Amino acid sequence: MVKKLVLGSLVAVAFLVVFAGCETPTFLNKKAVMNPEAAKAKMEKFINEELLQGKQKVQVEEFVKEGDLYRAKIKVGEQELTAYLTTDGKTFFPQAVNIDEVQNKDKNPSQPQKDASKPAPADITPQAVPDVKLFVMSYCPYGTQIEKGILPVLQTLGNKIKFNLEFVNYSMHNDLSTGDRKELDENLRQYCIQKNQPDKLNPYLTCFLKSQEPGQETSCMTSAGVNATQVASCMTQADTQFDVTKNFKDQSTYQGQFPLFNVNKEDNAKYDVQGSPTLVVNGTTAESGRDSQSLLAAICQGFMTKPKECDTALSATAPNPGFGEGTAASSGSASCGN
Repeated sequence: MVKKLVLGSLVAVAFLVVFAGCETPTFLNKKAVMNPEAAKAKMEKFINEELLQGKQKVQVEEFVKEGDLYRAKIKVGEQELTAYLTTDGKTFFPQAVNIDEVQNKDKNPSQPQKDASKPAPADITPQAVPDVKLFVMSYCPYGTQIEKGILPVLQTLGNKIKFNLEFVNYSMHNDLSTGDRKELDENLRQYCIQKNQPDKLNPYLTCFLKSQEPGQETSCMTSAGVNATQVASCMTQADTQFDVTKNFKDQSTYQGQFPLFNVNKEDNAKYDVQGSPTLVVNGTTAESGRDSQSLLAAICQGFMTKPKECDTALSATAPNPGFGEGTAASSGSASCGN
């Protein structure tokens, strides 16, 4: 089945194109780590024998570990592509292909193949009032996607849950060479709105997520009734308290290529947050689509006794990644991660 779906020609190589930039799936669980040399050899053999079936020879180069994945640069003739392999050596991305299952299918044709792209549901311990934390980067397109999906859920459940918007402890969408720190500043702004004017956060986000026009944050604070003076004072204090500007300027403190953002440092460590978005319900990383209906279902797993609001019909279509209105073909699992 997999062989028929993938290649027989160079068209199949396009199938290897990976998540853009530094995106890393957040649903990966901790697994045994395969020796890098063995994992590299396994990936190369899988591509050449199973996907390309000997019709084109590729070389796997720059094979390095990034979080729960190995990242490889693949050279096909003069073309270079990037692909990922889980560190246990079993799952190849972008489409989650379990290498062991593909290679063993012909030997055991009666064995059904699992859909490796669908992680097992998280085991969430119910509570009377679920504690929900959503970790994002404010300019990550997948963070903004899930924020658009969760806002109707927050409106539906109201004070029946305890919700906190938190931030990944590094920030990817800035540029030290030009002094552009838009994500660091927006993270601080949203942190301060939530800290001092929590009832204004959701109206602010509803407006802010609609576009990236210059000055959007100012007009959205006005439309949401946010006290901008209070926010500015809080941002200055938080910048100093959490060394935001200091860490932005000091590249020796960077996590990989990116400056630290330590406002929620302890929770990042506690919940092993790897990238944006990460949804945590009652202390457990929750697996969910990014449409409102899927997010409602995931969060409602956290109730000891589900309220009637959990039966509300919300949109089952995922919002577009990034800013603006519109929908996506699927929820996807891509994220912004180092």
